[in-house]
Amino acid sequence: MTETVSRSHLAERLGLHRPELRAWAMYDWANSAFMTTIIAAVFPIYFANVAAAGLPPETATFRFSLATTIALAIVAIVSPFLGALADYGGLKKRLLLAFQSLAIAATALMVFILKGDWALALVLFAIGNIGAAGAFTFYDSLLPHIARHDELDRVSTAGYALGYVGGGLLLVINLLWIQQPQWFGMADAGVATRLSFLSVAVWWAVFSLPLFRRVPEPARRIEEDERLGENLLVAAFGRLGETFRELARYRQALLMLIAFLLYNDGIATIIRMASLYGAQLGIGEEHLILALLLVQFVGIPCAFLFGRLAGRIGAKRAVFLALAVYAGVSVLGYYMTTALHFYLLALLVGAVQGGSQALSRSLFAAMIPRHKSSEFFGFFGVFEKFAGILGPLLFAAAVGQTGSSRTAILSVIGFFAAGALVLTLVNVPEGERAAREAEREAHPV
Repeated sequence: MTETVSRSHLAERLGLHRPELRAWAMYDWANSAFMTTIIAAVFPIYFANVAAAGLPPETATFRFSLATTIALAIVAIVSPFLGALADYGGLKKRLLLAFQSLAIAATALMVFILKGDWALALVLFAIGNIGAAGAFTFYDSLLPHIARHDELDRVSTAGYALGYVGGGLLLVINLLWIQQPQWFGMADAGVATRLSFLSVAVWWAVFSLPLFRRVPEPARRIEEDERLGENLLVAAFGRLGETFRELARYRQALLMLIAFLLYNDGIATIIRMASLYGAQLGIGEEHLILALLLVQFVGIPCAFLFGRLAGRIGAKRAVFLALAVYAGVSVLGYYMTTALHFYLLALLVGAVQGGSQALSRSLFAAMIPRHKSSEFFGFFGVFEKFAGILGPLLFAAAVGQTGSSRTAILSVIGFFAAGALVLTLVNVPEGERAAREAEREAHPV
């Protein structure tokens, strides 16, 4: 009996004490396999060495970057409208399933990418990115519906922690396949790599099932001036226009979005450019991949710890702490010369990456009306995607201006400083009050 109570207490402290909370967090476990194996580690190397074989390296890099940018831009453009559609029609889970299925299908088809198939590789990679990013918009929007206000930080960080576990675990399995294919009865590393893409699709599909079984579709709510039975597309456009006009009412949430855009530019730059920066300094590929794994597994306990820290000092202060660490990472990156230095930086990034992003999500969720959560997380997705585009773009511009990647990595501090400055203006209690007032004015359907 005592042991059962103890496990229950631990689950509550971690934000995993109800079936729907565990099911929601497990989606991060499922989805993160795509982030690690496809986006971060295995696919980019396979594309450069196999799919783009025969292309000049600079051409391959340009086309890969262009495909990423186009995919992120498409999601950024359509997310707010699809969010409004999901809120008005009560379609959060169905749209999540549609986008997820699109990404899973594209990922599974990567098993057919052979030497020289760079066009097929880029099309499937872009479709996978669109599906994954679009699905995450609706996944995030479910958070304020399943978690109470006092649970938001813990549940959000629990999702990121489980994401580190799931993504890291499958990545380890995939790397073992690729390094030792004969152990698993595979012909060679190329076959093992293509099968690793298929494993991501299967992993994602299987481990997302709890969300669709356990997390209920939130009851939709209407405003005073809305009409039942109105055409969904027309109503969604109307809702989107209405939210644009009402942004002043949600001023604190808007400030949070601006702060997030600024400091997430810095985070996105470090995430996307770290391996390239390390390679330019002569750090071996094996060290770069091991550092990525270090980030994954250090992030597991640290994401949970950030959830507990937010419970003590508040989510906003915890984000400030993470930004200070990121600024320190930029300074240390300027002086980095060895693989050991790179591992130390990976340790620091792993300590704050999940916590900073999870608490940003929960802070925003606390300041938006729940009946418009998909719509607002559509805007959140826009700012997140543009951070993925603008950060690396400005990093490249800094390299062009100074001729030095070291100077460029130091310039990233400006993003963290600017984001922190705007974050100081965010009045969280006022933002929460405005969101709850809007909910009281809406009516359940």
